[in-house]
Amino acid sequence: MSVEDSKKGAVATVKKEKKAINPRELTIDPATEMMIERSRELEVETIFDRAQTMKACNIGIQGTCCKNCAQGPCRLPLPKSGIEGEDTRKGLCGATPETIASRNFARMVAGGAAAHSDHGRGVAETFLAAARKETEDYRIKDTKKLLEIAPDYGVETTVQGEDGEVLDRDIDEIAVELGERALAQWGQQEGEVCTVKRAPSPRYELWKKLGVVPRGIDREIVEIMHRTHMGVDQDYENIVEQCTRAALADGWGGSMIATDLQDVLFGCPYPLKSSANLGVLKADHVNIIIHGHEPLLSEMIVQASELPEMIDLAKEKGAKGIQLGGICCTANEILMRHGVPLAGNYLQQELAIITGAVDAMVVDVQCIMENIANVAKCFHTKVITTNPRAKIASGDVMHIEFDEHTAFEDAKRIVRTAIENFPNREKEIMIPDKSSDLVAGFSYEAINYHLGGTFRGSYTPLNDNIINGRIRGVAGVVGCNNARTTHNDGHITVVKELIKHDVIVLTTGCNAIACAKAGLLTPESAKVFCGSGLAEVCEAVGIPPVLHMGSCVDNSRILMAATEVVKAGGLGNDISELPAAGSAPEWMSEKAISIGHYFVASGVYTVFGVHLPVNGAPVFQDYLYDKLEGIYGGMWDMEPDPVEHARKMIAHIDKKRKALGIDKARERVLMDMAARQKLEAA
Repeated sequence: MSVEDSKKGAVATVKKEKKAINPRELTIDPATEMMIERSRELEVETIFDRAQTMKACNIGIQGTCCKNCAQGPCRLPLPKSGIEGEDTRKGLCGATPETIASRNFARMVAGGAAAHSDHGRGVAETFLAAARKETEDYRIKDTKKLLEIAPDYGVETTVQGEDGEVLDRDIDEIAVELGERALAQWGQQEGEVCTVKRAPSPRYELWKKLGVVPRGIDREIVEIMHRTHMGVDQDYENIVEQCTRAALADGWGGSMIATDLQDVLFGCPYPLKSSANLGVLKADHVNIIIHGHEPLLSEMIVQASELPEMIDLAKEKGAKGIQLGGICCTANEILMRHGVPLAGNYLQQELAIITGAVDAMVVDVQCIMENIANVAKCFHTKVITTNPRAKIASGDVMHIEFDEHTAFEDAKRIVRTAIENFPNREKEIMIPDKSSDLVAGFSYEAINYHLGGTFRGSYTPLNDNIINGRIRGVAGVVGCNNARTTHNDGHITVVKELIKHDVIVLTTGCNAIACAKAGLLTPESAKVFCGSGLAEVCEAVGIPPVLHMGSCVDNSRILMAATEVVKAGGLGNDISELPAAGSAPEWMSEKAISIGHYFVASGVYTVFGVHLPVNGAPVFQDYLYDKLEGIYGGMWDMEPDPVEHARKMIAHIDKKRKALGIDKARERVLMDMAARQKLEAA
């Protein structure tokens, strides 16, 4: 469909009479800047244009708009002069700002936990089908990890023979039982989600004492929705308690189970090289963009694209080959295991189509803009939905539904559709000549072996360098893009400020993609961007200063890495004692709120950028930003300025270093034999 035809109603065009913001003010990424300019030349509307013409709701952004019944929406704006004396604002039912804001906050936790945990449920179902040999397309790849995680699910890996001899159980039997136990975590009504016990013992005991250990994943999400119904829970502290159960059911439950089972099915990630940004697309190849968050079908697409019959068909249609590229977290999944390059993060999905080179954009779930269907109408691109949860009504969208029993055939059909669309290109191709090298694949197991080697894998070298001051601390920087901020600026400014001050960064999701495009995911970047201590460690070990740990569901890897640091010793007995902090500089989704809350409940000081929808309820805001630290050892904070955002994290890390008595750097001492003997005698 031509741009001229699209003006008749399929796509809203950029209004020339309104002065557009300079693309350099919208993004720090040159490739994104180029494609915004092209979208305007072609008069194709994107999210960058909509963000300019549609402003955020002033009351909704404060968190004090309630639409949970038909008597509303009840809108409780802050008085222009602020709150003086008693806060008399109330909804029709009498709900206070604290009740409304905490209910809204809780529903975001529920939505985010549901999204990530439903992803995990889908993985568990496919895992169980593979374990039971009900599908030929999936096999258990990583038996080592299967055996490592089985005890966490209460699955025995050995049996006692008739003569008392201990025998190894059949791998298939272990896999089936583990799959059944994993899937049961969603529907169980009593007891505890089993993977919660992976947390350091003091943390788990604290959760038990507070009564927030999740009973079952679905149960906790449903209970939030009930409590926040009109006329139910009207105590913000009690509501946050249920938020905590649901968030823990996500981070230490559904998300963690998803990561576990994906690793066993597809292989645990280890470091590999690739590249990132729109420049990974190739004008003379069939380009397939895989976008979303689930690796179940994308794993099959990778295999299908490598088939000789598909490559031959591509050449028959005039292409030199097939190029895959990823957007959002499906991108991170296939990068971590196959090295498939990253085409971009959330705000680049429309722009990838605007290159004119994308023959198919294949989407699964989460973070998919409906407008990609409208943008695709201006080009030849086929948009293909694959999940029954996520169809698109707009535009001429194909639906090829994923089924674990026919996954490879589904994948071949998708690849074939893209290939057959290659000759239909009608617009001039414009691919930005921008891409950066990267090293990704740092699962917490990979970090273990990277630091200590194959036979003595350990987090001790990391702890030692934190204790001696070469590494100041650890930061988990994650999260989305947000069109209300300058694309990638928050991500990169925060990360650069942290590594400049010797804080090593663990990253996932769209932050990881932003860091990849900025060249921060290579070992060589340490010399350029890091303080001398972190640079020295990175050079010695051969790692980047920013470790890409996977997709946003893989934030559970960061939790496990923190747990391994606690186990290695010397830095306290709980996650809350570590010199560590969390950050989501450009968050935008409900998933981010669930993630943030399970990090806070795990004992991590967690800073969000942009805004948090709680400032319309000052008492509730104070509870999140201050009081929670006395309960969980972690708390929320919000700072839109990225430099100040990073400095708050560094100040918290320094506070924890001081509490541990390691606030002064220790010089390296060359030990002779006599000194070693004295040490051993002591």
